[in-house]
Order: sequence, then structure tokens, then C-alpha cells
Amino acid sequence: PDPDWASHSLGIFICLNCSGIHRNIPQVSKVKSVRLDDWDDAQVEFMASNGNNVAKAKYESKMPPFYYKPTYLDCQLLREQWIRAKYERKEFIHSEKQEPYSAGRYREGFLWKRGRDNGQFLSRKFVLSEREGALKYFNKNDAKEPKAIMKIEHLNATFQPAKIGNPHGLQITYLKDNSTRNIFVYHEDGK
Repeated sequence: PDPDWASHSLGIFICLNCSGIHRNIPQVSKVKSVRLDDWDDAQVEFMASNGNNVAKAKYESKMPPFYYKPTYLDCQLLREQWIRAKYERKEFIHSEKQEPYSAGRYREGFLWKRGRDNGQFLSRKFVLSEREGALKYFNKNDAKEPKAIMKIEHLNATFQPAKIGNPHGLQITYLKDNSTRNIFVYHEDGK
């Protein structure tokens, strides 16, 4: 709502909150107020010949059907990563720039996971498999069997930076043995 701002380099109208994110990527997006700033004729013509629908057709042309598209109601981190993926990294124009799990494979990496007993964060291996529809967590780096297998259909993940003490903090809630479980993780990189 209230797209009182615009990226005159992308030809799109944006809200106040997203304008701040766009300002953080000035090599891609140049932001002006629709009401407060002066516009030259070339900028007005560019906006008129582009617009949000044209940009969407271009920048989301190869977006995977399962990809979650944030709205203005989502947290700042989720919106920032969406904007960076869409306009800065151009992941949805060039499918080869997308993460491997987008192509039916899996993604393996390490997250900092809060320990249940002492609250200390330890590096733990996680595997996200689209084929299996699961997120697996291993309590030892060389473990053969996962500590937990979380089915994606029974999993909920929410950003919880204040609760976890990191801007990229995530609370993962899942079902195990008909009981709700939570794990708290973060990564240094918001992507």
C-alpha cells in the first residue's frame, strides 16, 4: 500500500519500508519520493514506459513456483532478501543463479543452533532436500544419521532476531511424535 516512492532506475513504485531497502543497493536501485523530489523528463518517461507489471514480468520470469514472495507485512529481513534476490542477484531472470534446491536437488550447510540445555550456539549441519520434502539436522558434523528429520509440510519457520539475538535468527517449529518442537538457529549471511 501507499507506493509514495519509486526506483527510477528500475521503473517501479515502492512503499516507504521497501524504499529503505532499495537505498541500500544504490548500484541497482535509485530511489526518489513521488511527491517530494524533482523528476526530470527522462525519468518520468522511463517510469511511464516501465512500471511494476513490466518489472515483474522481467525480474520474476524464471521464479520457481514454490518460492515464497514476501509482502509488506513480512519482516524486514525477508523483504530485503527478496529484493536482493530479485533485483541485485537477478535469480529469477537467470535460473543458473538460483540455489540448487530450487532445481529439485538439495542444499547442505551449517547453521548456528542454540543448545537445549546451556543455550550456547554451536555449528550444526543442516540438509534441505526438496526431493525428500525434509529438513535434516545433524548434531555432529560426521554423524551418519540425522538428529531430527523435519518434514517441510509440518514445519514452520519464523524470523526471530530479538529472541535469538542475531538479525538472521530463525525459529523452526516442527512436529515430532505428535509433539511440537522448536529449534533456534542463525547464519551470519541473511541469504
